[in-house]
Amino acid sequence: MALKTLSTFLSPLPLPKHYTLSIFNPVSLNIYRKSTPLSCKSTHSHSPSQLPLSDTKLLSSEPEGTGAASPTRGDRFLERQQADEAAKLLIKEIKKTKKKTKKVLKVNTVTACCYGCGAPLQTSEVDAPGYVDMDTYELKKKHHQLRTILCGRCRLLSHGHMITAVGGNGGYSGGKQFVSADELREKLSHLRHEKALIVKLVDIVDFNGSFLSRVRDLAGANPIILVVTKVDLLPKGTDFNCVGDWVVEAITKKKLNVLSVHLTSSKSLVGIAGVASEIQKEKKGRDVYILGSANVGKSAFISALLKMMAQRDPAAAAAQKYKPIQSAVPGTTLGPIQIDAFLGGGKLYDTPGVHLHHRQAAVVHSEDLPILAPQSRLRGQSFPGCQVSSKNGMAGKFNSNGLNGFSIFWGGLVRIDVLKVLPETCLTFYGPKKLPIHAVPTHEADEFYKKELGVLLTPPTGKDRAGEWRGLETVQQLQINFEDAERPASDVAISGLGWITIEPRRESLGISESNFAERTKELHIAVHVPKPVEIFVRPSIPVGKAGAEWYQYRELTEKEEEIRPKWYF
Repeated sequence: MALKTLSTFLSPLPLPKHYTLSIFNPVSLNIYRKSTPLSCKSTHSHSPSQLPLSDTKLLSSEPEGTGAASPTRGDRFLERQQADEAAKLLIKEIKKTKKKTKKVLKVNTVTACCYGCGAPLQTSEVDAPGYVDMDTYELKKKHHQLRTILCGRCRLLSHGHMITAVGGNGGYSGGKQFVSADELREKLSHLRHEKALIVKLVDIVDFNGSFLSRVRDLAGANPIILVVTKVDLLPKGTDFNCVGDWVVEAITKKKLNVLSVHLTSSKSLVGIAGVASEIQKEKKGRDVYILGSANVGKSAFISALLKMMAQRDPAAAAAQKYKPIQSAVPGTTLGPIQIDAFLGGGKLYDTPGVHLHHRQAAVVHSEDLPILAPQSRLRGQSFPGCQVSSKNGMAGKFNSNGLNGFSIFWGGLVRIDVLKVLPETCLTFYGPKKLPIHAVPTHEADEFYKKELGVLLTPPTGKDRAGEWRGLETVQQLQINFEDAERPASDVAISGLGWITIEPRRESLGISESNFAERTKELHIAVHVPKPVEIFVRPSIPVGKAGAEWYQYRELTEKEEEIRPKWYF
């Protein structure tokens, strides 16, 4: 009996089955080199794998011995300590291996990009975005400064050159140096799967054309802050209380849920402080993505945001040194640009603009793009009151019949045929000042357009570009109803250009008082635009001093007041 017990004590210490000691020598657990082989029976009901490591015991069906053959408490303690240390060493080695694997994967996925446009840096194609000469690349790489490189294309853009890089825009068919609009959109597809805060930008001058109605396809269920840019371009005397209410009504009709609405100007920094405060409040450690259509002003907004945040956040102050490039060219930003703007965690990302085929910028030559971007406060150009290009004797006929029977050209991009309106009806154009407005009798319109395209009617600029111009292929017949002749009936918004306010009656025209109750309350016009460009009919936006006088606030229920987003200015 004593001999059996002694053999049991001298046998190696068993561990649970799921531990494999690859770096530990079990022989070191033997107190003696030789052991007497004896047969033992095991009647334990629990398998070794079910026993905790700290309670591991010698598996034997017999008593462990008595007297001199019995293991002391010290022996048992040493056995447990040796088993615990062996297991700890094994677990530590496994953790080290996993850590090394993760680090290697992270390094391999990092790609150096131009801080101005987000294009991956490359040294092979001079005309392609992201190009850097080899010497500069190697020097910056040696000093770990690749994130401070500005590619050749961005340097040219910063000096006013108009270099498009998105295939299919500005008349370019695309090629190896171009990026397709679909590729840019694909770079944003990951947003719907991430936890992020989305700041969506909309251009107030092109509200409908730049709105991104299907933004949830990109943003998923992430919260959205709506920022309306370029409000400094609205006509003098505009009441922003009315404009803010108008914007909220518009997004309510579009059924887009947002946290809040902010009216801003990146140029004058109006409203930027409110956006910065809202971002800090809502981001909660998440990354912040600036989202919007091409040329909506994302890079300019980020520059203004960093400038405002730099007053309190040193991280934002340091990030101002490497800001995204600003340009009138659609597709300036070609990839997500990471900006370390928050001291408390989370990153700020400038994203590629979503290219919308239905905007005027998609059909105009790249050299004509600056004409479409207003640089100063808008001033409505009213018609009647514009230049009338017609033969002698037409002016008197025009004054007596109003706009009926006339066609109005807005540069070479828009033609409006006035089919049936009131004699007092007035059309006011809000858009780029460089687009001239001309009116001719409708029966002379086709000949006038063909003759003056590229000369009086620009863009396109010049006869060479006019020869390549496909013309105004889309014609849309509009029937506009109105209730109150003293208020604007509606706006006709041209995607990527501006809008036209239609007023059924303009008292300043000096035309005799009419009995509006007996007249039809319908206006009929036809709008001609290039083929992909879209036309929107919407409630008139209240701009100028007159806007505050005729705008009416809608009465809201308690439930609407509760769920309606607030707007700030």
